[in-house]
Amino acid sequence: MAEAADFPGLTPSPARRWFRRAGVLLTGAPLLAGLLQLPTGQPAYAAGSDPVVVSLDSLTPSAPTDGDTLTVSGTVTNKGKRTVTDAHVDLRVGQLLTTRSGIDDVAARTDYEMGADGTEVGGKYVEKFSKLTPGVAQPFTISVPVDKLDLGQDGVYELGVSLSGETSAEPYERVLGIKRTFLPWQPEEADTRTRTTYLWPLISTVHMTAETGPGEQQTPVFLNDDLAAEISPGGRLEQMLSLGKELDVTWVIDPDLLASVDAMIGSYGVQGADGSSTPGTGQAVAKQWLAELQDAVEGKEVVALPFGDPDLASIAHNGKNVTGTLSHLKSATDVATNTVETILHITPSTDFAWPVNGAVDPSIVKIATSAGADKVIARSDSLKETGDLPYTPSAARPIGGGTTMVVADTRLSTAFQGDMTSAGSSTLAVQKFLATSLTTTLQTDKQRTVVVAPQRMPSASQAQTMEKAITALQDSNWSQPQELTATADTKPDPGATTKVPAASSYPTTLRRHQLPQAAFAQIASTQDKLDNFKIILTDETRVETPFGRAINREMATSWRGRSREADSFRRGVELHLDELTDQVRLIKKSETKLSGGSATIPVTVQNNLVQPVDNLVLRFTSTNPTRLKIGDGAYQEQDIAVSGGHSQSVKFTTSSNANGPITVIAQLYTKDGQKYGPAVSFNVRVTEFTAMAMLVIGGGFLLLVLAGLRMYTQRKRAAARLAAEPGNGHEDETADEDAGADENQDGSESRPQGESDASVRADAPEQPSDPTPNTAPESAGPSGTGERVDR
Repeated sequence: MAEAADFPGLTPSPARRWFRRAGVLLTGAPLLAGLLQLPTGQPAYAAGSDPVVVSLDSLTPSAPTDGDTLTVSGTVTNKGKRTVTDAHVDLRVGQLLTTRSGIDDVAARTDYEMGADGTEVGGKYVEKFSKLTPGVAQPFTISVPVDKLDLGQDGVYELGVSLSGETSAEPYERVLGIKRTFLPWQPEEADTRTRTTYLWPLISTVHMTAETGPGEQQTPVFLNDDLAAEISPGGRLEQMLSLGKELDVTWVIDPDLLASVDAMIGSYGVQGADGSSTPGTGQAVAKQWLAELQDAVEGKEVVALPFGDPDLASIAHNGKNVTGTLSHLKSATDVATNTVETILHITPSTDFAWPVNGAVDPSIVKIATSAGADKVIARSDSLKETGDLPYTPSAARPIGGGTTMVVADTRLSTAFQGDMTSAGSSTLAVQKFLATSLTTTLQTDKQRTVVVAPQRMPSASQAQTMEKAITALQDSNWSQPQELTATADTKPDPGATTKVPAASSYPTTLRRHQLPQAAFAQIASTQDKLDNFKIILTDETRVETPFGRAINREMATSWRGRSREADSFRRGVELHLDELTDQVRLIKKSETKLSGGSATIPVTVQNNLVQPVDNLVLRFTSTNPTRLKIGDGAYQEQDIAVSGGHSQSVKFTTSSNANGPITVIAQLYTKDGQKYGPAVSFNVRVTEFTAMAMLVIGGGFLLLVLAGLRMYTQRKRAAARLAAEPGNGHEDETADEDAGADENQDGSESRPQGESDASVRADAPEQPSDPTPNTAPESAGPSGTGERVDR
């Protein structure tokens, strides 16, 4: 073996390993020949699905170096129908993998392939089983010094964990199951370490509504109490925080998450199914989580996304032409810095935009930079290499106009998107991540930068797997951490592509889940209503803040794949704004009666808000000013200011020229001429005589009737007295005298004997020639139900 060092390109240790493997192959040749002569129907190795499932649950250390002992543990489970006997678990060191695609190919294989899966380490580094009963899982652990693995040059090796045994149907030893993984081998420090930037996202779904409780405190109301569960011990966000604080990563934070957790520290409500609100219970965990986050990010780089993490692709493709959409994006960016500074007491970077999955096209880049960002985080499956570079180029790519594209590595960024709840899947994901990273480093001697941008909201198990991988990577001999800002400023590779892909290349699967244009139209409608409402308020911040942030949340990336929930949230925001707007309104009126030529009509404005309102104008309009004038014309306006929780009645002067019903309309306007709330219309019924005049006339008629009756009675009594006097010889002429007694010859009224002139004049009825009495109205009659119109 001493001569091995003389082989060109081989150091003594790799040379010895080369000869040892050659010897194994030579000694195995006769065995192979014998196996090839086995009878048909008794294959030496399984074809198709292996009957034994091997699970690799732990591999430590993940990236061993000289002097380490590799420990592999897991389980083997017989899925077949026959018992496996004389079984043993062994390790197999396979070929050196020099390309990233080669790693992908090995990961895709399932069953054992003779020759491709390497040779057994053997010896005492096995675990034996006398039998494997069907359906029963058996644990195993194998520990082997690394120098027994005969690893050659630096790089990534395929590592197989196989189970060999025999069954009653096939009574000879063969491989019945195998699990493959990867073993990164870089025992000494690499000549050039790759500078790796790992983004650690703190992003959640939308939790806060636009609703706040009554009173000065404005208690926030949440859609549910899910956020409390996420930040509680064992929750997703609690795991992201507790794991991330030990890592050298760049924190990427949605300020909405901070604002939501901060709002939980005080009292908050949780929206019920019936629209009611119940007290939230997450105050303690919210306070603890924020305190720990403040400690975790101290001295670390923090990138703040626009408030609510708006969906840049949806805005670019469906929202940019809707009025106000871009201003919402700008406001989300502006409020981000203040939110992070206030809650975390650090100044974040707001120079980065992160489209979903790093997928970009020219319109997305334009929208991202319109809000102030000059760096866009893309992904290499979107910004694909078109040149002939034999290696993965650095992440920074200037694309013109002062904008830099920071391209994340797709393989590394998607390494932990699967189900990581089982130990086996987590271990395999870590090993493949490390293998891909080392292979990338070994592509060239040039020092490069690599960015890893994982999924926006990793699960707790995914976060735990990510932490294992990052810890191993940062302890490795081929990588070193670097902040995102430094990576973006790194000198780019001259041969790397800088061409932004066309809009047609945007993935259909992503486009399918975008917010539709109708969503942005509804957002614009809500904003118009909010602008109209704010004008009348003396304290705009009571609605501007909760509704402004709710509108930002309506554009969140987290609505992808949740269109029904997104629709419900937008409707809820608009409905609550309508409810608040309706708290300032006109009181409805029934028909009002107007008697005489002129009167005043009251209109009441009610304010059920807790704050005063101002800058309102009440316009009172007659639909027929020829018959009914308001003031001096068709309408009259008065300024309105009402204290919180109060009402105010406003009186308008009217004058009528004809009888009958006339419709009038009361409408509130803001100072800038926009209608506010619904109009109130009612009829004004004009009559010629007032109720008092009718009473006077009726009383006069009654007096005339009574006077006539009295005169008739008096005459009958006088005639009876004359007839009863003795010596009167004119009894036969009584009727004629009675008829003639009505008038004297000169037309004057006759008087019975004994009555004075004064008495007769007092009782005399009114004559047609007398002047007509004055019946002009003195006051308004009733208007509607119990309402009087003032004069």
